[in-house]
Amino acid sequence: MKHVARTRNLTHRRTPQKQGGAALLAAMLTVALVATFAAGALWQQWRSIEVESAERQRSQARWLLTGALDWARVILREDARAGDTSAPVDHLAEPWAVPLQEARLSSFLAALPDGTGNTVDDDKLAQQVLLSGQINDVQGRLNVANLLQGDQLDAKAVLAFERLFDALGVPTAQLSLLTQGLLAAQKQSASAPLMPQRVGQLSWLGLSPQALQTLSPYITVLPTRTPVNLNTASVQVLYASVLGLGMSDAQRLVQLRERQHWASVEAFQKAWGRTVSLEGTHSVSTRYFEVLGRLRMPQTTLQERSLVQRDASDLKVLWRDSGSLQ
Repeated sequence: MKHVARTRNLTHRRTPQKQGGAALLAAMLTVALVATFAAGALWQQWRSIEVESAERQRSQARWLLTGALDWARVILREDARAGDTSAPVDHLAEPWAVPLQEARLSSFLAALPDGTGNTVDDDKLAQQVLLSGQINDVQGRLNVANLLQGDQLDAKAVLAFERLFDALGVPTAQLSLLTQGLLAAQKQSASAPLMPQRVGQLSWLGLSPQALQTLSPYITVLPTRTPVNLNTASVQVLYASVLGLGMSDAQRLVQLRERQHWASVEAFQKAWGRTVSLEGTHSVSTRYFEVLGRLRMPQTTLQERSLVQRDASDLKVLWRDSGSLQ
């Protein structure tokens, strides 16, 4: 009897200890669970703030790049007004051809005539934002649209592209893909590829990434057929587009052009020493310009590319492409 009573007493003493250990374990699990939820909520809040901040910076960058595009349009408009409207000439010594080197946004704001640059809320951010830009004459390149004359290939344009592909070391099979793809897209059938509007979209017609990378500085895709501007074309484009012109002559003419641009097609022919028919295929003025803008911010870099059509002093933006670089 004494043994049974002692056993019961031990059982009663052990039961509260087991219950206390279970309660402690439950409390620890509860604390761990609450900490996990709190950490998750904190991370979600931090992530939302980061995403909102990045999106706000991208939105601000787009507005600033819109301002850069407006700046380019003003320069092109003033260039048209300053020139001879009856015989316009565009060349690489004009203000539009001078690139805007990377500069801090704060320097532009400080230069505002109304003094609003001194009221920037976040001057530190303005010091970190860098803006750069450039205007390119895309009629200094071979226009892919020139390959088509109605629903047929233009033999002269095809020959010019053949010479360019050869000069750049691009296989002629790539040109065949380009011309056949253009003809197929021209038919607008259900199985035909879409007609490209940008150089990068020429991959739709089968051009390889390597070929596009090599060709991009020398070709363009414009809404209409256009002549090559003799004052802005590169050595390779001059060589390719002017039949009978050798590469050495093209290099010599570009060197001459650096000292004095050509006021007319006839002046180019005189400098070359030969008279060939360039009517309709070449000019010394331009209607289409490409505007490049880049804004580098602490957390992102945004680049925008626009195509601008200029008719006298009337300017129209045909398209705009923008994207984040990092």
